[in-house]
Amino acid sequence: MSVLVVGLSHKSAPVPVLERAALSAEDLPKLLRDLHQTGDVAGTFVISTCNRVEIYADVDRFHGSVAAVCELLSRYSGIPTQELTGYLYVHYEDRAVKHLLNVAAGLDSMVVGEGQILGQVRTALNTARTAGTLGRVLGDAGSAALRAGKRAHAETGIDRAGASLVSVGIEAAVAELGRPSLTGQRVLVIGAGSMSSLAATTASRAGAGEVTVANRTRRHADRLATSIGGRTADLGQLPAAIAAADLVISCTGASGLVITADTVDEALAQRDPARALVFLDLAMPRDVGADVADRPGVSVIGLDELADAGRTAVAGPGVVGEVTAVRAIVDEEFAAHRSAAHAAQVTPTVVALRAKAAEVVDSEMARLTGRLHNVEGLDAHALDEIARTVRRVVDKLLHAPTVRVKELAGSPRGDGYDEALRVLFDLDPRTVDAVTRAEPDAADVEIAGLPSPSAQEGIRE
Repeated sequence: MSVLVVGLSHKSAPVPVLERAALSAEDLPKLLRDLHQTGDVAGTFVISTCNRVEIYADVDRFHGSVAAVCELLSRYSGIPTQELTGYLYVHYEDRAVKHLLNVAAGLDSMVVGEGQILGQVRTALNTARTAGTLGRVLGDAGSAALRAGKRAHAETGIDRAGASLVSVGIEAAVAELGRPSLTGQRVLVIGAGSMSSLAATTASRAGAGEVTVANRTRRHADRLATSIGGRTADLGQLPAAIAAADLVISCTGASGLVITADTVDEALAQRDPARALVFLDLAMPRDVGADVADRPGVSVIGLDELADAGRTAVAGPGVVGEVTAVRAIVDEEFAAHRSAAHAAQVTPTVVALRAKAAEVVDSEMARLTGRLHNVEGLDAHALDEIARTVRRVVDKLLHAPTVRVKELAGSPRGDGYDEALRVLFDLDPRTVDAVTRAEPDAADVEIAGLPSPSAQEGIRE
C-alpha cells in the first residue's frame, strides 16, 4: 500500500474555487465513509481548511485510486470533474508523506509558519480515527507530521517570523484604517469558533478599544467575549453592531453570505460617513458580499489579498532563515519516518522467522525429552536448562540477520533482503501474511486528466 494525496489549495486554485470545494462539518464524515468503502483505499483522512482541501489515502493502485478520489471530491463539492482537475495537485508515496509534513510544519500555508494548521492536521487525523478510517500507514505518517510541526514551533522562530493569517489580516486592516495601530479602535468579531477566538484574542492584545462578539449561538459568543473582557451583540441586530465598529472581522462557518450590501447600507445610515469601515473576511466560503467594497468609505480584505501579504512577509530575511531551519526539521522527521516504515515492511518476515525457529526448538526439545526421560539423574530442571540454552543459541544466530535486514530495508535493494530471508528459511507466505494482518493499529495521534506518479515533479505544488 502507498500514500496518495489529491488536493487543491491557495497555491493551485483561486478563492472562488476553494469556496465551492470547501467541505461542511456534516459532509466530512460521509466523505470519509465513502472514501474508505472504495475498493483500492485501505485508509483515509481529509484536511479541510479555508485554504485547502486535501484527501489522503492509503491505496494499492495509483490511477484507479486517483480517479475514485477525484470523482468523490467532485460529487461533494459540486464542481464537475473536468473543471476540478485543472486545480488539483497529486503526490504519491514519499512525495505525499513529505507534503503532509510540510503542511503540518506551516511551510505550505498562505502565511508561512502560521500555527493553526498544526491543530487542523491533528483534528483531521483524530476525526478519521474516530470514524475508523485512518489505518496504520496514515496514522504513522500523521504522527510524523505532528512531530515535525511541534518541533518547528518549539525549535525555531517560524511562528514569530511568519505571523498568523489573523495577524497579517489585522495589520492590513489597520493600514486600510489609516491608523498606526489598532489601539482605541472598535472591533466586531462575527463568529465564535477557533478562528474567531484567535481573531478576538489577537485584536484585544493589539490594543483594540473594544471587542464585540456576535454569533448565532449566544452562549458561545458570551463565553468568548468573557475570555477577553469584551462584550456581545445580537446577531439579529447586525447593522447596528457594524455601525458601531471600525473593523469587522467575520469568520463563520455559514454556507451563504452573512454580510450583504443591504446590511452594510443599513449600517452606514447609522454612522458618521467620514469614518472608515474595514471588513476582514477570513471565512471560506466568504461571509462578505463582493459588492460591499463598492460602498463609499468601505474596504474589504479577503483571502486573496492576504495571500499577497503572506508572500510578502515570507520574503523577509528573518523569515528565510527560519524557513530553512524548519525544512531541515522536516527532512529529519521524514527520514526517520521512512526508515521506520521500511523496517515495518520486513517485520512480518522477521516475526515469522522467529516463530518458525521457536517451533523447531519446541519440536526438538519434545523429541529430546522423550528420548531422555529414563536417563538416571536427569530431572526437569536439567531439561529446562537445556531448553533455555538451545533457545539462546537460536536467538543469537538469528539476531544479526534480523537486525541487519531491518537496517537494510530502506536501501535500494531492501525488498531483496526481505525476500532472501523468506527463501533461505523456507518461510510459508501464508504465515507472513497472517502476521501482517495481525499487526496492531498505530498509536493514537494528537488525513482522470491527472499525470502518472512518474510525472509528479511537474505537478503543481
